[in-house]
Amino acid sequence: MDLGSHVQAWIDDDPDPLTAAQLQLWLDTDNQEELRRSFSGFLAFGTAGMRGPVRPGPSGMNRAVVGRTAAAIATYMRERNLDSVVIGRDARHGSQEFTQETAQIMSGAGMNVYVLPRPLPTPVLAFATNELKCDVGIMITASHNPAQDNGYKVYLGGTVDKIKYRGSQIISPTDESIAAHIDAITTLASVPRGARWSIVGEDTIEKYIGITAAIATQPGTLKIVYTAMHGVGTHTLLQLFKAAGFDAPILVEAQAQPDPDFPTVAFPNPEEPGALDLALETARACDADLVIASDPDADRCAVAVNDPVTGWRMLHGDELGAIFGESIARKSTRGILANTIVSSTILSKIAAHHNLAFRQTLTGFKWLAKIDGLSFGYEEALGYAVDAATVNDKDGLSAAITVAQIASDLAAQGKTLLDLLDEIWARYGFHANEQISIRLDDLSVVDSIMGRLRKNPPTKIAGLSVTSIDDLSKPIDELPPTDGLRIWLDGRIRIIIRPSGTEAKMKCYIEVIEKDSARAQIVMNQLRTPLKELLS
Repeated sequence: MDLGSHVQAWIDDDPDPLTAAQLQLWLDTDNQEELRRSFSGFLAFGTAGMRGPVRPGPSGMNRAVVGRTAAAIATYMRERNLDSVVIGRDARHGSQEFTQETAQIMSGAGMNVYVLPRPLPTPVLAFATNELKCDVGIMITASHNPAQDNGYKVYLGGTVDKIKYRGSQIISPTDESIAAHIDAITTLASVPRGARWSIVGEDTIEKYIGITAAIATQPGTLKIVYTAMHGVGTHTLLQLFKAAGFDAPILVEAQAQPDPDFPTVAFPNPEEPGALDLALETARACDADLVIASDPDADRCAVAVNDPVTGWRMLHGDELGAIFGESIARKSTRGILANTIVSSTILSKIAAHHNLAFRQTLTGFKWLAKIDGLSFGYEEALGYAVDAATVNDKDGLSAAITVAQIASDLAAQGKTLLDLLDEIWARYGFHANEQISIRLDDLSVVDSIMGRLRKNPPTKIAGLSVTSIDDLSKPIDELPPTDGLRIWLDGRIRIIIRPSGTEAKMKCYIEVIEKDSARAQIVMNQLRTPLKELLS
């Protein structure tokens, strides 16, 4: 079928008159550029669900693509006698329409359908999946992606295909099964739709807030600045702090309310340079003790502190992971600490010192959430599970209340989060961790870069000898295979190179362990440019 015929067939089947009209306009005006962007293949569905730009056609997020995905999930559910689903959404462009589309198709498939009452954080959806005993949870969100994107994240509630999900994100082979069902759908016209679903009651949200607020045992009076990064975190976090007995945080007003255009940030991700500028400006103006930031769907948590050496700065994901790990380990007599393969090795040392078990998983919380008895798990990209029994996923809100409690406890001793970090480094050695991200024009470049590195692996980087290379595509350390390389250099240096799972990016994770930060930074400075060249 030629492109024009393909476009016309899609228009004829599109349930959304707005996207159908846009495609028709492009077809009538022979706008080949836009048509090819919209018809460059069906938006990929994988273990992270799917994310993409909100635009017409099979290559974007729109009602037609969402409808096919919902119908495919319904087929997957019927095959396994699953019959209930809860749907949540953030406040991005299209989220409400995609929620409606999903609910109609799930209702038409005979499922028991529940819909969260308004835009809410992803952790609330993950909690509701278990609390309502639903077989499936669906969250309409693109998390911290740019404003033009939206996405679809899928959770399973019970044990499916011998995998104990317990309200966590899907992994293989679930994603492959759903993707195959999507491929088999050629039309939405024959897919039945219904109009019966229940709106989730406020009692479910209040229960999440009550359980999470109980993390705080002795609230302090720190002056905390909070930004929701134009996302959906503000209202729930304010409720949480009030229930926990903390003073209300000082809001970054320009970023406090949901705005799908994210007007004050280039990328609504606390990790991105400049994303916290307004929060830090607010902190300086009010002489705050701490800054806490959520990403737009509030499943990630960032923290900034007033460093006496450098001034206000954001803690790296691994620094906050070490703070959480050490604080939780000191209060635990049993349990499991875990982090992902690209995160710092510091957590394994904390676990060993406190006689706790340690596990390492592949990148992504979908893997961490499969660990039974998880006491604390984190990934360096600001994802933390401080209460996996309540939310079996990363949760930026429970992380926020936890770090507020830790900081308050330290303040009562005349200490800060940085003092605790100094204690950690003194005991285990200074662990410097840094990530280099290289944006690519398209995903096809990833394969060529990884192929080149495997065929001609480096023998030296920045003058330091490569002592060994682990190809992570081959099973290692009891981990499933994944596309990546782990490189070890002279001294205590670990480098992991892997493609991003959700964007056209190459990522490089560096860990340097030295006696102090000055020595570690010397080595880190040596490595940056050679590694960027290696990935180009």
